[in-house]
Amino acid sequence: MLVTSQKALTLDTSATEQLYFLERHFLSQRKLIEEWFAMQWQLTTAPIYGSIDLRNAGFKIAPIDMNLFPAGFNNLNPNFLSQSVSAAKKIIHTIAPQATKILVVPESHTRNLHYWSNVKTLQTILENAGFQVHFGILSEEIQALHHIELTSGETVIVEPLLRKDNKLYVENFIPDVVLLNNDLSDGIPDILQNVDQLVLPPAELGWSQRFKSDHFQYYAVVAGEFAEQVGIDPWLISPLFRYCGQIDFMQQEGMECLVSNTEILFAEIKKKYAQYHIPHQPFLIVKADAGTYGMAVMTVRDIEELKSMNRKQRTRMSMTKGGQPVRRVIIQEGIYTFETFGAGHAVAEPVIYLWGSCVVGGFYRVHKDRGIDENLNSPGMKFEPLAFHQTCNEPRDDMEPDACLNRFYTYGIIAQLSMLAAAREIKDQMKK
Repeated sequence: MLVTSQKALTLDTSATEQLYFLERHFLSQRKLIEEWFAMQWQLTTAPIYGSIDLRNAGFKIAPIDMNLFPAGFNNLNPNFLSQSVSAAKKIIHTIAPQATKILVVPESHTRNLHYWSNVKTLQTILENAGFQVHFGILSEEIQALHHIELTSGETVIVEPLLRKDNKLYVENFIPDVVLLNNDLSDGIPDILQNVDQLVLPPAELGWSQRFKSDHFQYYAVVAGEFAEQVGIDPWLISPLFRYCGQIDFMQQEGMECLVSNTEILFAEIKKKYAQYHIPHQPFLIVKADAGTYGMAVMTVRDIEELKSMNRKQRTRMSMTKGGQPVRRVIIQEGIYTFETFGAGHAVAEPVIYLWGSCVVGGFYRVHKDRGIDENLNSPGMKFEPLAFHQTCNEPRDDMEPDACLNRFYTYGIIAQLSMLAAAREIKDQMKK
């Protein structure tokens, strides 16, 4: 068992040899890694911000999801808010050097106070970075200036999003940049189409048009390039996956595609487990190929589970956020999480946040009622700020490779790889 500097957080696995190898190797290759990333960011500008869900199985560390419209800034360690401020200022001035006014378009729901705490933290970051900030909401319920009271006693002021000609604005405020904190799962509304102002991230990368499988195809390429540079097996930092593009769980259409791809993926994973002498059983995660909020996700430990899905299971897999039907799924290599939190050893996974190419912090998603091979992004989850005293920008060569400070450095590298994949994804999307 490996214990970090925060006694409540443990990594408990019998297969940590590859983890220690990765952490030691990344430390020894630190100069090469930093130079490689610097060159990549010169070639492709990073997205304005993003969050990456990671899983640490001890024998591999890899991303399982990448969100271009992150909510959860309120869950970051407030002691390191200055990291977000400086990184936000840097990336915004890189993309839009003359920008001083930012209009944030948040999610349309007004009852989730946890989400609005995220919005308030986002406002604090941007204002401390020197920008004027207003919020323009896409909501039929809000037709005038509206105050949202938070449990902290703070207030978020939102206004109806307006448009004149090809410019977005709220009353008495015309922005230089429009920042989306809305994942556009329901599609791109007319008001956001063909806008003259810079919209970040591009609306075309919302979940109505973006697919997880596309991102992980980009990630596989990036991870392969990186692995070749530093001399590692890319499988150690990358999940295997496949996808099915025509499926209807309720009508049980497209299940042949799902079953056949699952069989292929199980075989590929078993081969890697045998290569590294992994003493665990492979499993898969099947989930909607678009969307967030942990909806339409299932763990598959045996192919027969797919062949014998009952109506309740098929109903749960048939829709995602906003009642959008699931027609595509990604079948992803399941990655165990052997990190636990608290006296009850609740299962935990790290979520890393970036502004541009800069890692600014993260938190653990913790769920006491979920297993080490299950989705933690579900009702009942809690958030704990990462148990590290500093950010990953300054690993310590004089500390053990598995020390918490250097563990976060490793997480940061994987998160940057996912961010780089997203940057290439955006670059190609905007060429279309």
